[in-house]
Amino acid sequence: MARASWIDDDNHPDIDSHMSQLEHFTQALADGVVDSEELAGQEKRLTAAMRDAEAVLGDDQHAKVTKLLAELAAYTVMELLHSMAKARVERAIG
Repeated sequence: MARASWIDDDNHPDIDSHMSQLEHFTQALADGVVDSEELAGQEKRLTAAMRDAEAVLGDDQHAKVTKLLAELAAYTVMELLHSMAKARVERAIG
């Protein structure tokens, strides 16, 4: 199977398309509320995925993936905050 890129044709991160394939993720968002049980389940899945990946990475690969995860988390927080601020401005104007 061909590997799906993390970056779209416009050179933007394309993790959303990968997330949309996670059934537990789409189900958790379906009602617009993420409850503590859903969050705890996601934390367990994340921890398991991190352990699986960490176990097969060499030191250089581990450093690169660590930076990738940190940059992804930073981007996600920044994008969310930007979207929230933009929505506030649009509500104030409109």
